[in-house]
Amino acid sequence: MSLELAELKQQKFLNFCFKIKGKAMNNRVSLIGVPSDIGASDRGASMGPEALRVAGLTRILEKQGCTVKDIGDVTGPKNPERPPVDGYRHLEENVIWAKNIHDAIYGEMDQGNFPIMMGGDHAMSIGSVAAVANYCAKNDKPVCMLWIDAHADFNTSETSPSGNIHGMPVAVAVGLGHPDLLSIGHAIPMVPPKNVYQVAIRSVDKNEKLLVIKSGIKVYDMRHIDEIGIRKAMQEILQDVADKGAHLHVSFDVDSLDPPIAPGVATTVPGGLTYREAQLCMEMVHDSGLMGSLDIAEINPALDIKNGTAKIAVDLTASLFGRQIFPNHKL
Repeated sequence: MSLELAELKQQKFLNFCFKIKGKAMNNRVSLIGVPSDIGASDRGASMGPEALRVAGLTRILEKQGCTVKDIGDVTGPKNPERPPVDGYRHLEENVIWAKNIHDAIYGEMDQGNFPIMMGGDHAMSIGSVAAVANYCAKNDKPVCMLWIDAHADFNTSETSPSGNIHGMPVAVAVGLGHPDLLSIGHAIPMVPPKNVYQVAIRSVDKNEKLLVIKSGIKVYDMRHIDEIGIRKAMQEILQDVADKGAHLHVSFDVDSLDPPIAPGVATTVPGGLTYREAQLCMEMVHDSGLMGSLDIAEINPALDIKNGTAKIAVDLTASLFGRQIFPNHKL
């Protein structure tokens, strides 16, 4: 196949699949560390931000043409390691962390920067989603959320077997949860359920599943991905986001990946995304030009092997920011 024909076929593919004209993403990146495992039972995710730094996140983003500012770490209460109370583990501490995260991310977005939150357990996304939703409301722009995760994270105090708040952020985002968590956003819900897309789901608690079904969020679990492929799943999601003219917040939990390639997480679930499925997902998000903010969650160096999980997360982040096997698919 000639170079010209290959380029033409690729352009037709993009036009046909997305029916949108991709735009350049904001390349003024702010890295925000969240060294917290306050929302989880297992300790260790608090070391995730430094693992990402050591794995070269700044360097690889700069290679993609980004101007990168690492603003350091958000601070908050230490993990008291207490049992749940009324269905919530460490509620007060989680609220403080979420408010501090909100303020840090909102401040960076208000300066025109693209925030990347480096976690940290996934409870941190309550603060990040609240900040993104508040910023988008101020600028009269709808917000959509792409949740890439092995878990639905849709528990409430009534459905959660553990009380861990890292299993609740999607529920909080769509308006279900403790008032102190819900109040961090500008409105309830922070994100309308119809604007939430979940990818790679394969572990959902029994009563949590009923809430997910009732909510109307769009779930692409691993069986569905096996049947239609990650390409079609992402085409459908990105087309919907484009049609809404929305800001896309991507929340990437590394446990979405198959455990053999990403062992450094506390909640591994067999049968996750392969490396190439995950990379294509990220490449397609980049090509759409829709992403405006990013979470990287649940890296646990205490369970990792030679920082391999952080390195894979950094590698996939590079794909989110435009790294391809051949730039612009020019073969």
